[in-house]
Amino acid sequence: MTVFKENIANTISFELYYVKTEEYFMIKILKRLNGQEWMQIGISLIFIVTQVWLDLKIPDYMSEITRLTQTPGSEMKDIWVSGGYMMLCALGSFVSAIIVGFFASRIAASFSQRLRSLLFFKVDSFSMEEISRFSTASLITRSTNDVTQIQILVTLGIQMVIKAPIMAVWAVTKIAGKGWEWTAVTGITLLILITIIGAIMAFVIPKFRKMQTLTDNLNRVTMENLTGLRVVRAYNAEDYQGEKFEAANEELTSTQLFTSRGMAVLMPIMYMMMSGLTLAIYWVGAYLISAAQAMDKLMLFSNMVVFSSYAMQIIMSFMMVVMMFVLMPRAAVSAKRINEVLDTKPTIIDGNITEGKPEAAGEIVFNHVSFKYPEATEYVLHDINFSAKKGETVAFIGSTGSGKSTLLSLIPRFFDATEGEILIDGINVKEYAQEALYNKIGYVPQKSVLFKGTVCSNVGYGDNGRGKATEEEIQQAVKMAQGAEFVEKLEGQYTANISQGGSNISGGQKQRIAIARAICRKPELYLFDDSFSALDYKTDRMLRTELKKGAAGVTSLIVAQRIGTIIDADQIIVLDEGKVAGKGTHKELLKSCEVYREIAMSQLSEEELAL
Repeated sequence: MTVFKENIANTISFELYYVKTEEYFMIKILKRLNGQEWMQIGISLIFIVTQVWLDLKIPDYMSEITRLTQTPGSEMKDIWVSGGYMMLCALGSFVSAIIVGFFASRIAASFSQRLRSLLFFKVDSFSMEEISRFSTASLITRSTNDVTQIQILVTLGIQMVIKAPIMAVWAVTKIAGKGWEWTAVTGITLLILITIIGAIMAFVIPKFRKMQTLTDNLNRVTMENLTGLRVVRAYNAEDYQGEKFEAANEELTSTQLFTSRGMAVLMPIMYMMMSGLTLAIYWVGAYLISAAQAMDKLMLFSNMVVFSSYAMQIIMSFMMVVMMFVLMPRAAVSAKRINEVLDTKPTIIDGNITEGKPEAAGEIVFNHVSFKYPEATEYVLHDINFSAKKGETVAFIGSTGSGKSTLLSLIPRFFDATEGEILIDGINVKEYAQEALYNKIGYVPQKSVLFKGTVCSNVGYGDNGRGKATEEEIQQAVKMAQGAEFVEKLEGQYTANISQGGSNISGGQKQRIAIARAICRKPELYLFDDSFSALDYKTDRMLRTELKKGAAGVTSLIVAQRIGTIIDADQIIVLDEGKVAGKGTHKELLKSCEVYREIAMSQLSEEELAL
C-alpha cells in the first residue's frame, strides 16, 4: 500500500512538473511575438470585451421582454424597442467576433511566418553535429507541423483564452443574488463537468504529447523510402518498406484515433450537461414560482429566464477553456521542440578575420590535427601533419573508413578539429568569418548535389548562390569541367531544365556540373571529395589537365580511390585507420609505403607500375 501511494505521488509530481515545463515553453515561444502583434492583441482585447458585453446584454433585454409580455397594459412598441436592442446587440457581437477572428488569424499567420524563418536560418547555421543531433526528418517536422500547431493555438487562443474568463466572471456577477438554489445547481453541474473532463484528459493528454514524435518517425520512414527508392526497387524490398511505413502509420493513426475518441466523448457530455442544467434551472424555478406569492411570481419567472441564459454563458466559457486544454498539450510539445532548435548554440563559432596573410596566400597547413566525432570515444584522425603551397595538388588515398572525407570536411568547418589547428593563408580556420572562409573554397562533395533549376542556375550557384556569374564564365567553367559536350546536346543547352537532385541526368553529368560550379566560383582552394569517381579515365585525365591549365595557382586537395586520378599529384598522403601511413609522390610511395603499394598493385598492371 505504501509503495502504491508513493507511485501515485511520484506520478502526480511528474505530471505537475510536466505542466510547469509546458507553461514555461509556451510562455517562452510567445515572448517572440513582436510589438506590432502585441498591439493587434490589444485591439482584439477591446473588441472581445465589447463582444462579451453585448452577449451579456441580450439576457437583460430578454428579461425586459418577458416582463412586458406578462404585465397587463404594456404597449407593443416597448416590446419592439427591447427586441430591436436585442437585435443590435446580436449584430454588434457578430461584427466584433469577425474583427477578433481577423486579427487573431493575422497575428497567428505573421507569427508562424517569422517562426519558420527563424527556424530556417537557425538550421542553416548548424554544423553537421547539430543536424545529426536532431535528424533531418525532425527538423522538417519542427519547421512545418510544429509551427502549424502554434499557429492554431494562437488563432483560437486569442478568441477563447481571453474571452472565456472575462465572460465567466462577468456572467457570475450578473447572476449574483438571483437565487442560491440556481447557483447551487450551476455549481454542481460545473463540478460534475470538471470531474468527467479531468478523467478524460488524464488519459488523452499523454497521447497528445506523443503524437509529434510519431509524426517525426513517419516522416523519417517516408524520407528513407523516397531517397532510397532505386535501392528499394532493385532489391524487391517494396513490401518490407511498406511494412515499416504501415507500422509507423498505424502507430500514429491509433494514437490519433485514441485522442479523437476521447475528444468525441467531450462534446456530447458538454451538450448533455447544458441541457440538463437548463432543465434543472426550470425545474427549480417552477418549484420556487409555485411556492411564491402572486406578486413575486413575475420577478421569479424573469430571474429564471435571465439565470438560464447566463448559466449557459458560463458553461460556454467552460467549453472554451476545455478546448484550450485539448489544444494546449500538443502545442506545448511543439513549442518545446521549436525552442530546442532556436536555443541550440552552434558548436561552430564564427570568427572575425576576413583576409589571410599575403605572404602565405594559397597555402594550407595541417598542424597536429586530430578529430573524433561528437560523443564518440575513438579518434577518426590521429596527429595529421602536412602543408600545401599555393598551386600545389595534394591527394589523399586509403582504404574505406580511413578518414579521407572526414579530413577534407574539417577545412570548411563542417566539423571543428578536436586537437591541433588548420591554417589557410597563415590563419587558423576558426578565426575566419565563415563567409570569408567559404569564399576561399570551391567544394565538390562526394555525392553531387544539384538544385531544381537550369544548368546555368546550378553552375552560377558557385557565385555565393546568387547566380551573378556571366554566361561566358558559366560556359567556360562547364567547358573546363568537360561538360560542354553533353550540355550542348540538351534541349535548351545552358538553360536546360535540371530536376531536383539532378534526377534527370546521369551520375557523371551531375559530377561535372558540380565541378563546374566550384570552378565558376574562382576560389583559392579546391576541395574534391572523391569527385571524379563517376567519370571515365579519359574524361578524368582531360578534366585534371584543363584544371592545371585554367586554374593555375589554385591549391587543390583531392580525395580519391583511383590511383590514376592522383598519380600526377605533387604530394600524395596515404591514410590508414586515421593515421598518415605515407607521404610523397607516386614513385616515392611505391618504394616506401606498403599500404600504397598494395592499393597500386590492386589497380595497375605490372607494366603500368614499372612505367
